[in-house]
Amino acid sequence: MAVSSGPLIAVIGRHGAPGRLSRDSVTFAGFRYLHSVQRGGGEPVVVAPRAVTHDEGCALLDRFDGLLLLGGADVDPASYGGAPHPSIYGVHPEQDRFEIHMVRAALEVEIPTLAICRGIQVVNVALGGTLIPHLPDVPGHVDHAPTKFPAGQDGVLHGVSLDRGSRVAGAMRAADIIGASFHHQGIDRVGEGLEVVGRSPDGLTEALEYHRDSMWLLGVQWHPEDTAERDPHQQALYDALVERAGSRAASRFGGGAAHASSRV
Repeated sequence: MAVSSGPLIAVIGRHGAPGRLSRDSVTFAGFRYLHSVQRGGGEPVVVAPRAVTHDEGCALLDRFDGLLLLGGADVDPASYGGAPHPSIYGVHPEQDRFEIHMVRAALEVEIPTLAICRGIQVVNVALGGTLIPHLPDVPGHVDHAPTKFPAGQDGVLHGVSLDRGSRVAGAMRAADIIGASFHHQGIDRVGEGLEVVGRSPDGLTEALEYHRDSMWLLGVQWHPEDTAERDPHQQALYDALVERAGSRAASRFGGGAAHASSRV
């Protein structure tokens, strides 16, 4: 894809172990996410996790116009007072701490934020919520992941009902959508300031949004980027993030997103 002069979207990268392609640990973000931002007219910038204070996190995010939190491994139960569970995998406390700092910084600098899968769980934990450690333990749940989770590449498709009038439904231009899910944990107690605006057929939380008029923060439990190339409602979530980010850049710097892109 061509280089965009659109708003800069901070994409919080994931840790990768060293291997044959790199003798050092790496920070990465999947192309499905990056391409979805680019199709929306934004320029994604992968940000490496690191130890930061709250003020440092605010200063870092204030260089960007939007924030994207990705899916990935499980959130450490210790971060929300949960108990260990044999199904929990890939815990990386430094990653958790960084992303939690980013959520709290995002609220302070009021940067438009879209949180995907693990991202919605991090948002919930950052605001004092808790998680269900393993959805198969919940009676009557629908499939939210492939049978051999976490193996495989494709998520499970299932319906999601969004509250009409919610920001998520408005962004997607639909109230009943089909999302690709790839997760075995879910939202339990909802964090402060968040409202549930979407549910799967089994009643589990699928979408959250933050209720402050000046703060655009949407979280979805499914993976819109998995089907965004062929489903305009899913792509519309990324388009909405980029649109909000562009408006923030224009209001703060006067010269629009192209001017903002020179800041990093």
